Amino acid sequence: MQKTVFGCIIYYMAILEVNNLNLGFRTENGFRQALFDVSFGLEKGKTLALVGESGCGKSISALSILRLLPKTAQIKNGQILFKHQDILTLSEKEMHSIRGAQIALIPQDPMTSLNPLYTIENQLLEVIKIHQNLQGDEAKKKALEALEMVQIPCAAERLKAYPHEFSGGMKQRAIIAMALACQAEVLIADEPTTALDVTIQAQIMKLLSEIKSQLGTSILLITHDLGLVGENADEVAVMYAGRVVEKAPAKEFFAHPNHPYSHALLNSIPANRGKILETIQGQPPTIHQDISGCRFHPRCKCCFEPCAVDVPPNFVVGESHISACFLNSVEN
Repeated sequence: MQKTVFGCIIYYMAILEVNNLNLGFRTENGFRQALFDVSFGLEKGKTLALVGESGCGKSISALSILRLLPKTAQIKNGQILFKHQDILTLSEKEMHSIRGAQIALIPQDPMTSLNPLYTIENQLLEVIKIHQNLQGDEAKKKALEALEMVQIPCAAERLKAYPHEFSGGMKQRAIIAMALACQAEVLIADEPTTALDVTIQAQIMKLLSEIKSQLGTSILLITHDLGLVGENADEVAVMYAGRVVEKAPAKEFFAHPNHPYSHALLNSIPANRGKILETIQGQPPTIHQDISGCRFHPRCKCCFEPCAVDVPPNFVVGESHISACFLNSVEN
């Protein structure tokens, strides 16, 4: 949840907060910024969907939270608060106690995320021994419980299997089991169903929903699939070219989208049979392009005078709903 104080968005009851994060990359042509004042909050036991086109900054935001950035990346300023502690100030040793144990990543491609040389049991036990400090029979019991929790049939037998003996959906469940075995409070699900067929996608999302309900786990869902968002998210943050341009409760977002980019995304979803899909003209900018004002203005049908010059502030447009668009400054 959030409230507005003197025009600023303040999050409360948030287990994870990203505040005014600015990040870029060192390149041959100098420093190029990729994230611009990115801010969002994830409440305990809720699902926040971070949505937008490929290349908008969703995954690099997630890697910033885990502090798993490429060597060329540099955070200029900002905060990442986990349970009110700024993890950007922690040592690598301190971060090691959080990464994987308290904040866990469910990666995009389950096919390449497991080591093919080790059994599922060995890989689960390694995680459990590192983060739960359990050994022997206690660790094995924990591994079995985790595999059972993700609803893999004949879990005791499956522990002895190698990754190539698992289907794509089962591999994804095994990865989720590793997070559950460590009792992670936050799951970052980065396009968790991209490599899976539609039926398995639904099963994985149902599993994540059940985990959230049963364990009170908080989920940061990174996706470009607004269908998944509508069915699974409590809140939505829309990113475009390294900026968060709209944030709202999920029901409010789908009922009353405000930002032109949000409208464009929703209009590109197949809704009614026979309806001609709308497209967003042009291409998202790369980090090598300098864009003044609103970063969406070169592609926006609603662009007017201030959009190309000034960066739009966050306008409060509804209950817990903000949008960074100058159209909200125009009197009706």
